[in-house]
Amino acid sequence: MPWTEITRPHYERRCLRYASDLTDAEWALVAPLMPAPNRIGRPRKTDLREVVNALLYLASAGSAWRLLPKDFPPFSTVQKYFWRWRDDGLLRTINNELVMAAREREGREASPSAGVIGSQSVKTTESGGIRGFDAGKKIMGRKRHIVVDTLGMMVGLVVHAADIQDRDGAPAVLKSILTRWPWLRHVFADGGYAGPKLRGALPKIGSFTMQIIKRSDSAKGFEVLLRRWVVERTFAWLGRCRRLAKDFDRTIASSEAWVYLANIRMLTRRLARN
Repeated sequence: MPWTEITRPHYERRCLRYASDLTDAEWALVAPLMPAPNRIGRPRKTDLREVVNALLYLASAGSAWRLLPKDFPPFSTVQKYFWRWRDDGLLRTINNELVMAAREREGREASPSAGVIGSQSVKTTESGGIRGFDAGKKIMGRKRHIVVDTLGMMVGLVVHAADIQDRDGAPAVLKSILTRWPWLRHVFADGGYAGPKLRGALPKIGSFTMQIIKRSDSAKGFEVLLRRWVVERTFAWLGRCRRLAKDFDRTIASSEAWVYLANIRMLTRRLARN
């Protein structure tokens, strides 16, 4: 998209304290999905908007927990909310609600009927946890396996060791969307998902149909493949959060939570801008 005098103001965030902070319009999308305070115990003193801003700052800047600026709540408070929302599945719920709102804004049905599957291998650090060696990409780390709709919005996510091939990791990703997205049954994929093993596993998961999009043998140079570019564009969108440049977390659950936060960041800006 070219930068013009008309489009530039839609993306400027100079009036905010940090460029990662939520605007009022963006917070209005997330606020109704925040958990209500407990009816017993001490009243809540932490501003949840500041907690979300702190998490988006860490995701955007790729900063460590202890390097969180002092004008946010204490890093230990933000960390506890992150763990709680991760374990309760709140981040995944917010992501799904925003995906439905974005699809309806584009004139589509809330639940997609077709999607694109793809994976991205990233390096891990000395923090430990599950990891493996991706022989194709020559990366020791983990693999982010996602399913996006035809607009490029993430509807399914599983993080696993990078030594698991795409065709072996696909069943777990497809199982993750069975209940939440009941109409998504047609999936576009690349040649890495071809073969009788995955084809035989699909009937055991659900009524999925998979269409393999392969590059023509006669093609020379770069070629845009039908539907395949959609998931690659989504990885590029997520990659704008520097926290995802590597997998810094020990647990798979935390790794998935940061991917959901990156997608929430993209969806809130998209909805508020429109």
